[in-house]
Amino acid sequence: MYELIQVAENSYYLQSPAKIGLVKLNENEVCLIDAGNDKDAGKKIKKVLDANGWSLKAIYNTHSNADHIGGNQYLQKQTGCKIYAPRIECDFTNHPILEPAYLYGGCPPKDLKHKFLMAQESQAEYLTKDILPEGMEIIELPGHFFDMVGFRTSDDVVYLADCLSSKETLDKYQISVLYDVENYLKTLEMVKNMKAKLFVPSHAEPTEDITELVQYNIDKVHGIAEKIVDICKEPKGFEVILQKLFTEYNLKMTFEQHVLVGSTVRSYLAWLKDQGRLDVVFEDNMLLWKENK
Repeated sequence: MYELIQVAENSYYLQSPAKIGLVKLNENEVCLIDAGNDKDAGKKIKKVLDANGWSLKAIYNTHSNADHIGGNQYLQKQTGCKIYAPRIECDFTNHPILEPAYLYGGCPPKDLKHKFLMAQESQAEYLTKDILPEGMEIIELPGHFFDMVGFRTSDDVVYLADCLSSKETLDKYQISVLYDVENYLKTLEMVKNMKAKLFVPSHAEPTEDITELVQYNIDKVHGIAEKIVDICKEPKGFEVILQKLFTEYNLKMTFEQHVLVGSTVRSYLAWLKDQGRLDVVFEDNMLLWKENK
């Protein structure tokens, strides 16, 4: 774990639970794309930097999920590096309580204030094109989270953040965490037509041809949507819908899974309602979802 793998002249990644990009800026300086999930990850990254005699100039966060920004604070304190994150993701990075609060839909209980959902605060600035190293491009990848981005390096390596899950992950967990289903599908269609020397997703193996994996992710989204509509043939409350999805996909309910998958299912319900496929009714002061026939 945290093995440094070179994939182009100046582009690398660190093998970790969420792959960390590393781009060599010159003989002595590098930048990171994301920073791992906690202080321990930061320490392991720092060891790699020191072993190669590299100075860390900046961290470019793709988005603000804790497993991508958890190493920010340690690395910033140790190196004085700048941290940049896009738009809303920057605000979440500076105020990590926003992630569990968003997922829970209110002030989160202590059970949800742990490193997997709430990173340590770091001092991030807004990511703009003008602060990127020469030859690096921002790729807009909304859907998984609010303003997630990826990056294309000067040697044509594309870091795709969390816009894709591996087949193995999808088959095991079934429902990927999403904020905006409509924009997620648009992102996947865009990525499906992209070309690059190499694609490096955070949660799948690097590949030269991303098309098949993208389509697998697209099909999974539509399959989940169809299952939700089928569940709602008769009016159902949210908790019943969530229970049935967990049962049918053989998932285990925990507090953390309730908020992660629950938030995603709410996003599916909103998308299906906006499409006109679902509607809501109120019975005995309960909001119920039903298929719009």
